[in-house]
Amino acid sequence: MSWFESLILGLVQGLTEFLPVSSSAHLRLTAAFSGWEDPGAAFTAITQIGTETAVLIYFRKDIGRILSAWSRSLTDKAMRRDQDARMGWLVIVGSIPIGVLGVTLKDQIEGPFRDLRLTAAMLIGMGVVLGVADRLAARAESGGRHRVAAPRKKLGDLTVRDGLIYGVCQAMALIPGVSRSGATISGGLFMGYRREAAARYSFLLAVPAVLASGLFELKDAAEGGHVSWGPTLFATVIAFATGYVVIAWFMKFISTKSFMPFVWYRIALGVVIIVLVAAGALSPHAAESAG
Repeated sequence: MSWFESLILGLVQGLTEFLPVSSSAHLRLTAAFSGWEDPGAAFTAITQIGTETAVLIYFRKDIGRILSAWSRSLTDKAMRRDQDARMGWLVIVGSIPIGVLGVTLKDQIEGPFRDLRLTAAMLIGMGVVLGVADRLAARAESGGRHRVAAPRKKLGDLTVRDGLIYGVCQAMALIPGVSRSGATISGGLFMGYRREAAARYSFLLAVPAVLASGLFELKDAAEGGHVSWGPTLFATVIAFATGYVVIAWFMKFISTKSFMPFVWYRIALGVVIIVLVAAGALSPHAAESAG
């Protein structure tokens, strides 16, 4: 991998990680459209450490409170009723599905799941799901002539059941094209949560899963020597800086705007991929870079 490739891929990772468009799909597609080798699942996981570091800094006050309350709840039973302590436990509960499936499906994630035809199908399918969730949430929030606006849930309303459902939605993002934020936010909207609440829990839930995946890939890469360390670390730094800016923008955007621009973008991109693959202009498969 060249330094120029790592710059572009780092920017793509940072720009798309927190938007409901699938960063893993865009990394795969950027390489395919540019005629580069597929950066691979290891590159994706390692550069995500950069974007999750941006989450840690942006939500540092929330995360600090949660960690403090959760750690005290280990020895103080009364603290377990504290909202921040509960959030710590709920993040752990919500991380179970992706932890189990990530290990179980590791070979599929690094191989068959990276087929561009599957990526295109997931872009379109998850786009439709996000669109339906967005419209239903907007209708519930606004009410209408003959309907009273329904109150939406806040993070304080989160239950173990809801946390597990969020976790299952997050696990779907193991398939490129699904989108971690797209799947979890859609799940939250279907369960009746406010947009900001769904997005905030989505970002918090991603931290342990992404950092664990990135560190796991770092260990494997160090032992196998199949990663171009300089360009990969450079891309990780670029992803961190870009991702921080995107988080700040996205949290403001979702408070007043619809997700429909992302929905139409996903569907259009998926259709373009299918057409190019069917025409033979784009190969659905690509070998991962050997270093």
